[in-house]
Amino acid sequence: MLVRSEILINISTFEMELSNNIATAIMNSMKNASDWMTFAYDAPFARAVVFGVPIGGHLFVEGLLLVVILFLLSQKSYKPPKRPLTNKEIDELCDEWVPESLIPSITKEMEKEAPILDSAAGPHTVIDGKEVVNFASANYLGLMGDDKLLESCTSALEKYGVGSCGPRGFYGTIDVHLDCEARIARFLGTPDSILYSYGLSTMFSAIPAFCKKGDVVIVDEGVHWGIQNGLYLSRSTIIYFKHNNMESLQTTLEKVTLDNKRAKKLRRYIVVESVYQNSGQIAPLDEIIRLKEKYRFRVLLDESNSFGVLGGSGRGLTEHYKVPIDKVDIITAAMGHALASEGGFCTGSNRVIDHQRLSSSGYVFSASLPPYLASAAITAIDVIEANPSLLTKLRDNIRTLFVKLSEIQGLKLASDVLSPIVFLVLKKSTGSMKSDLQLLEDVADRVLKEHSIFVVPSRRSTLDKCKLPVGIRLFVSAAHTESDLQKAYEALKSVTDSVFTGQN
Repeated sequence: MLVRSEILINISTFEMELSNNIATAIMNSMKNASDWMTFAYDAPFARAVVFGVPIGGHLFVEGLLLVVILFLLSQKSYKPPKRPLTNKEIDELCDEWVPESLIPSITKEMEKEAPILDSAAGPHTVIDGKEVVNFASANYLGLMGDDKLLESCTSALEKYGVGSCGPRGFYGTIDVHLDCEARIARFLGTPDSILYSYGLSTMFSAIPAFCKKGDVVIVDEGVHWGIQNGLYLSRSTIIYFKHNNMESLQTTLEKVTLDNKRAKKLRRYIVVESVYQNSGQIAPLDEIIRLKEKYRFRVLLDESNSFGVLGGSGRGLTEHYKVPIDKVDIITAAMGHALASEGGFCTGSNRVIDHQRLSSSGYVFSASLPPYLASAAITAIDVIEANPSLLTKLRDNIRTLFVKLSEIQGLKLASDVLSPIVFLVLKKSTGSMKSDLQLLEDVADRVLKEHSIFVVPSRRSTLDKCKLPVGIRLFVSAAHTESDLQKAYEALKSVTDSVFTGQN
């Protein structure tokens, strides 16, 4: 034990002496460095005068450091000697390499499949052999399956066949296309119109045809994905304003106009929807036109959900607000809603239309609209003009359903009372859009399975940048009966009472 104690004491003494020696060495090094710096500052050459400029000691040190840095930079960097990889190394690298996936990983949400319809998407349809009341199709005027449209399509099929087999500029223009363009222009009171073969391609093509790189586009944050994609393709400077908020729009227009000295030399646009697909709200066109004229912007209006719906005779948002249609620079719309056809159109001045015939990709390069669909659109407009009662019936149905759903548990109305899209959102969000959507999908699934009412949640693409709350959309049709509306209300009430028990 005594020997062990002496060893421990000797070790402790050695460690103390080692620590003192290290500390002494560090102090000596610092003192030497300090003495060297003092020598550099106090040396006679450190107080020299060159061309009348006194050279201080710090300049000498800095000059010396600069010389060292330049010397180091001039040296060639070290490169390890090159040698070819062995077969074993090549095999190991190949085994370790994992190619990047061509598509993103499939999540559980992506695997969900929409119900498949076994019949026409009218006010009633068949899903999995069971008849359901359909509130998932934008058949606003109930013209899906209308006898006059079917007769028109049959005649066109017998005369022209199914497709056109060519773009409009390359032998794909058929006389019925020109008739349809003229009919739309005459109905809306514009000089000319242009047809597109697909509804979304109207926005994909018309927007980039006018908005170019460097242009400024002020956009409502609630616009649907078709408009978003058209803006992306335009490569313009995109600025979003708060959804349907005219104060936010005015503030944005002021900021863009005042802060940008080149603003007066740039093309500037305001892009809005007449009836927003992501909320069911109606854009205040009269106020938008006032701001447009004050700040000298152009307006691009998408009337996909208002054409054939709003206004005394179904001519859309301009008629609804009694705004002269020539105040809106560019109007687009899809024909797959109120007209129960397919395709889309853009209408406006002759210059606006002629420009698209030369520079709009969807028009120039896509096969033209099948002739029977153009014929159906013409007939649908004739039906709308001859039957104003369709509009009256649609508005009555919207108002009836709106009132019934105004006090439903757990959900609240976000849409306008005149909107054909009745949009329900959660009164209390779960805090996550993903969780909100899952909850709403559960409600929609139960409504379909338990009550045979077909409604849809507002699912969005992973590319969709819209940040508005998700909800349940009900597309109201003039063909819905009072019994259909009552069933929809009772089904939603029953399911929401079960799901949202305890919420006010």
